Amino acid sequence: GKVALYSEYEYRGISQTSEKPAGQLNLDYGHSSGFYFGTFVSNVKWLKDTAEVGGFSTSNKIEWDIYAGYKFEVAKDLLLDVGYLHYEYPSSGTFAVSPNTDEVYAGLTYGMFNVKYSYSTGDIFGFANGKGSTFIEGNVAVPLMDGKVTLTGHIGHQKFKNNDDFSYTVYKVGAVYDFGGGLTAGGYYKGTDAEEALWTVKGRDWSKDRLVAFVAYAF
Repeated sequence: GKVALYSEYEYRGISQTSEKPAGQLNLDYGHSSGFYFGTFVSNVKWLKDTAEVGGFSTSNKIEWDIYAGYKFEVAKDLLLDVGYLHYEYPSSGTFAVSPNTDEVYAGLTYGMFNVKYSYSTGDIFGFANGKGSTFIEGNVAVPLMDGKVTLTGHIGHQKFKNNDDFSYTVYKVGAVYDFGGGLTAGGYYKGTDAEEALWTVKGRDWSKDRLVAFVAYAF
């Protein structure tokens, strides 16, 4: 398990809390065979703001994810991870297109490097006709000081099927410090090339470049 507090919840470079803080919970179970499953919960605000701009309302306040997969070694030190992820937004039924989203994914990890491909199996985050939307990403985690400090890097591209004007690229660079006993803290800078006008809601640009800070406790 892990609990965390973030200065802002952003996902794939886009703010989910309209620049407000977020409390999050992860619960994971991994079997020695390589199978795993888990859940993730966070407060969100983007649906509430979107509804207000659209002239209606929603009581949705959280994102609840459920995922499962299988991770195994395909060659020496090369791990393949395949799985399924469902994003659930409870009490969001007032939206014409449901924001609930399903993705399948596959990733490869070798040492400090990781690449991952995610594919939506239906409408994605409220975008109609979004089946086939993809997110391709590359990640790096460089341990320093005997693992006390980890430098992180990320680059990804979100492509929206049939809504390509909203597609964009995101990058992140940051660092995490391990205090021991499950306590970590860190931050990162994220930036995107998303079209500002398309991602600005109630005067806030959800795609804006900014610094994100966090503290987390794993148990």
